[in-house]
Amino acid sequence: MEWITLASTVVGAGIATGSALLLDRRRWQRERRDRELETRRTLYGDYLACLSEARHACGNVARDPDMTPATRRTTAREAFGPCIGLRHQMTITAPDAVVAASEDAFRRLRDLRDGVMEGVRATDQDYLEGRGRYDDALAALRARMRQDLSPDLGGATAGR
Repeated sequence: MEWITLASTVVGAGIATGSALLLDRRRWQRERRDRELETRRTLYGDYLACLSEARHACGNVARDPDMTPATRRTTAREAFGPCIGLRHQMTITAPDAVVAASEDAFRRLRDLRDGVMEGVRATDQDYLEGRGRYDDALAALRARMRQDLSPDLGGATAGR
């Protein structure tokens, strides 16, 4: 009879240990997902802010009729520069759907910047059309980011 007690104790300890390991693994996975989500949320905010600042600077350049061509080129180029590093971070951190939308917004803003560098003014049709294309691409990017950051929409792991 003593061996039944011993066997019951060993089986109980095995079940308890297995349950504890399973719970620890699930907690670790949940915490890892939460950290990854927070990393993406921070990166997305930084990237959107950078794009916004660059677009705003390009708009200011396009509205300034007294700026010399050399200053226009330099100012527009410098405003856009910080976006490049964040663009690369996006490509290695975000899901494919967000990266595609990110690339599109980046390219539309780069096109707008190039026009401003060439002398396009804020009231010119080229600027207005370029701004519209950029705004559309930015809206699509925000929608993809929101979808990725909303686990209840099934986006947190989509495209990975």
